[in-house]
This record gives sequence, C-alpha cells and structure tokens, in this order.
Amino acid sequence: MADNHAFDVVSEINQVEMHNAVDQAQRELAVRFDFKGTHASIEFSKKDNTITLLADHKAQLDTVLQMLKEKMAKRGVPVNALIRGKVEDATHDTVREVVKLHTGIDMDDARQMIKEIKQLKIKVQAQIMENKLRVTAKKIDDLQTVIAHLKANGPEYPLQFTNFT
Repeated sequence: MADNHAFDVVSEINQVEMHNAVDQAQRELAVRFDFKGTHASIEFSKKDNTITLLADHKAQLDTVLQMLKEKMAKRGVPVNALIRGKVEDATHDTVREVVKLHTGIDMDDARQMIKEIKQLKIKVQAQIMENKLRVTAKKIDDLQTVIAHLKANGPEYPLQFTNFT
C-alpha cells in the first residue's frame, strides 16, 4: 500500500456564523438598559474582514467587545481570531476600535510549524501552499501525531485541519 495520506492546515472563520454573532450583539446593544441613549454600535465588514466597534468611552467599548466575544463563543466562532486594533477618538466624543479577523496562516508561522514538524522525527512532508500548509505521509497515525502536536503547540490563532485523505 503506497498511498499517501494528506491534510491541510488552515486558519479560517465561518463568515455566516460571524455575521450571526455580530447581529445578535447588535440586537443586545439595542435592548440593554445600560446602552440606552449611547452611541455604542458594532459594524461587520465581510469584504475587509473587520469589525468596527463604537462607544462613548473606553470602558463601554470593552463591554461591547466582551458582548461580541460571548456571542461568538455561543455560535462556535473562535474568539482568538480577533486581532484588536488601536482605540482612537471618533466624532461626538466617542471612541472607535477596528478589530480584524485573522484568516490564513502567516508565512513566518508556517515556517515555524514546518520546523516543529521536522523536529518530531516522523516520516511526514510539509509544504506551504499560499495561505495554508499541506502535510502528507504514508501512515495516517503520523498525520494524527502532527495534528495533536499542532493543536497543543500551534500559533495563538485558531487552526483547522481540512481535506483529510
């Protein structure tokens, strides 16, 4: 049996579930008593993969972000996919923060993962393919060892393992 088995390591988020999480957070903002009469809002841009948070002050902004994280967790969207931006002043004495959603595997992280896979001393090959990493081996057990290692020692953003053949 000379078949090779493979899987891809990717970092993606479910856009539909992310949109639903933002929608739920927006609805909660509209009905919560402590946000009545404030400028607090959440806007999701699918095109840019960004979320814009707006609030009257920094503490309120943190509350809005925490509310969004709770909705993301309930919908199964990894919270560690959020990359916080700089809090900046906006119009009408409000503050704004643009939060990016992490997608794809960074080139430096992919190289580090390949280095760690080679240090496992098992017979697998790993190669970088655009914004994902493909790992191939003759034994499925070797691939499962790599997956377990990457889950335990991977980068801080979420990883998914797809196209397992």
